[in-house]
Amino acid sequence: MRKPIVAGNWKMNGSGSFAAKMCEQINLFAENLDVEVVLSPPSVYLSQVQQAAKNYSAAAQNVHFAASGAFTGEISVAMLQDLGCQYVLVGHSERREIFAENQQWVADKVAAVVDATMVPILCIGETLAQRQQGEAHAVVKQQLLSAISSLQLSADQLVVAYEPIWAIGTGETATPEQAQEIHKYIRGVLAEQLSAEMANKTRILYGGSVNAETAAELFSQPDIDGGLVGGASLKIEDFKIICSAAANI
Repeated sequence: MRKPIVAGNWKMNGSGSFAAKMCEQINLFAENLDVEVVLSPPSVYLSQVQQAAKNYSAAAQNVHFAASGAFTGEISVAMLQDLGCQYVLVGHSERREIFAENQQWVADKVAAVVDATMVPILCIGETLAQRQQGEAHAVVKQQLLSAISSLQLSADQLVVAYEPIWAIGTGETATPEQAQEIHKYIRGVLAEQLSAEMANKTRILYGGSVNAETAAELFSQPDIDGGLVGGASLKIEDFKIICSAAANI
């Protein structure tokens, strides 16, 4: 049985007071909830969020694969370990598209995170043009395999987040059937690359504009194990509804 995850990616939003209020409410709300809640704040609030954690885990939004060096503005895995960080988002579409992170960088980051005994939340997904051209399967397979093919992984060392790029920040959401079809395909790729047992245990999240209205139906699909939530994670009542929907999987 895969325990569902709801990961709230705050992106470049929030403040110290916002983080304090969110952490307090999520700690209370998640105490008896059968779902793993993950909060991913901007790096300047990561220590605050981690120190307040009782009933959720903390995730960094980014990491550099090098142990140290002249990389102004970057954060190493050792620094995240010092904070007690459990998860790291890797390969988010905004990192790939806006900051030009290529697949080798993503693979190097995944390897560094795993080696540091943290868990990468590996983000993969196709653009609208790629979907319309029938390339969705090829794109997600390439992104997934390029990131993990050199690693020997167990199911507790990886979380995959499928984020259709055409549904991020647009208000569009893949239908439950569209999302399930891709999630099932991703699980099949994991089975081919690693093992059927590992694929069956690996948690795969949906990350395309999940909101309070769509969460329950999306999470009811057999291969969707929760969500990577953007804007709705900044609204406490909406985030609670989404977490509750995941707990009912």
